[in-house]
Amino acid sequence: MSPPHPDFELYDNIDRTPDQVAAACVVAPTRYDLRRWSLRDSETFRSQHPLPDAPLPGLDPGPYIAALTAAKTPAEVSAVTQHLLDAVFPTVREVSHLLVDIARWGGRHRSAAPDSPPKMLMTAASRCLDALALADQADIRVLRDEYDPSPKPPQPGAESAPGLPPSSPAPPPASAPHRPATRHTP
Repeated sequence: MSPPHPDFELYDNIDRTPDQVAAACVVAPTRYDLRRWSLRDSETFRSQHPLPDAPLPGLDPGPYIAALTAAKTPAEVSAVTQHLLDAVFPTVREVSHLLVDIARWGGRHRSAAPDSPPKMLMTAASRCLDALALADQADIRVLRDEYDPSPKPPQPGAESAPGLPPSSPAPPPASAPHRPATRHTP
């Protein structure tokens, strides 16, 4: 009897995750394999330096959800948003600092390529804080739209207000985009 032909060998994907199937195609370990090996090889270290088993104390979203549900104005929504940002900022800042410390471990970040793990960690540290800054920027934009809206552009064909001089005609187009229409000589 001849051995099975490799092109016709069946591969059983039942009960496998997409990660496992993809890893089998390229003959690479899965994320789970890498984590399992890392935990095995760091067992002594982890026993000497115990880290908390429980996650960080969680933020109770209940009061924020209740307040947001009761909010009727942009100012009230802003109060919820700003309180939430103030509550999570210290934790997110510490996570960001820890990610930077991890990236700098052993001087790996010096002269590292832009797509290297240390640079990726530095980017992750920055993006943690970017998320809060973006949320704050969105909140301020809502408040600006509420309290200081930009003036509406005049409707086409609308007459100018009485008592104001008519607007001046548009200047003639320039002969070239980088050069003014007329030359000024000294």
